[in-house]
Amino acid sequence: MKAIAYYQSLPIDHADSLQDIELPAPTPGARDLLVEVRAISVNPVDTKIRRNVQPENGQAKVLGWDVAGVVKAVGSEVSLFQPGDEVFYAGALTRPGGNAELHLVDERIVGKRPQGLDFAQSAALPLTAITAWELLFDRLGITEGRADQGQSLLVVGAAGGVGSILVQLARQLTGLTVIGTASRPETQAWVRELGAHHVIDHSQPLAAELKRIGIDSVTHVASLTQTDQHLEQLVEALAPQGKLALIDDPAGLDVLKLKRKSISLHWEFMYTRSMFETRDMIEQHKLLDRVSELIDAGVLKTTVGEHFGRIDAANLKRAHALLESGKAKGKIVLEGF
Repeated sequence: MKAIAYYQSLPIDHADSLQDIELPAPTPGARDLLVEVRAISVNPVDTKIRRNVQPENGQAKVLGWDVAGVVKAVGSEVSLFQPGDEVFYAGALTRPGGNAELHLVDERIVGKRPQGLDFAQSAALPLTAITAWELLFDRLGITEGRADQGQSLLVVGAAGGVGSILVQLARQLTGLTVIGTASRPETQAWVRELGAHHVIDHSQPLAAELKRIGIDSVTHVASLTQTDQHLEQLVEALAPQGKLALIDDPAGLDVLKLKRKSISLHWEFMYTRSMFETRDMIEQHKLLDRVSELIDAGVLKTTVGEHFGRIDAANLKRAHALLESGKAKGKIVLEGF
């Protein structure tokens, strides 16, 4: 089967940073689906692993943790899907990625893809939807409905992949006042289109930006990027006993800054369930099915920002380069081999 992989960690502009290769087709385990990959999307985790994780013993490492495709075969203990089902999922970091014609995935982290979207639009959603859902409802403890009316959520980096779905979830499913941050006119317009009540500029002091729109403090913060750079401003912006959730990898984080206001800190990593095969691992199957239903009901929409064409090394290099530039809007998708 065709696949895109790398043999050593290299800058994305190096000729061998990603390569078109051939690999044997995989065989499903007991709870695995064998999926024919129709479309993928690219995430910051792909670029981080390519830069920092050397493949073992000269082996090829396949990236890619967002897939939409068709089930070709199932393992002996599979009960949720059957061949022919159209699915979408984010896979597991402990297994080969989905930048290949065929891919194995545990059925407990797979959902039925939205029928109102095509494969590329569907592939944009799984990783970011799971991350945003878990961050909002599991880590920050927000409840669906209007119980949180009067409270507020500041989303730092709202125009990116996770921010693009988080803004929608918070606006459509909760009573929160949603404030998104974006620094360029086009990304600010995108965040407004997604449903944010307010949009502010994270290249300016955040507390001052909030005051400019008449908000003295917020009860919840989702910091999706550059948390270490924004931490003091986030602490200033948070109300006493507020909640701070993050997904990025700050070089350092002085948590003592949170003490005076009794701010609680929450980390979201959507691969925890699959990495440790937690007892509630199947919750990711359930939430993906729910996201699919919300898409088909018109409550949520896909977050595709760019379609880069077919799935090959050249187009994946372009996608990695755009993500590394920090200027991506929404999700980058690729489709077909």
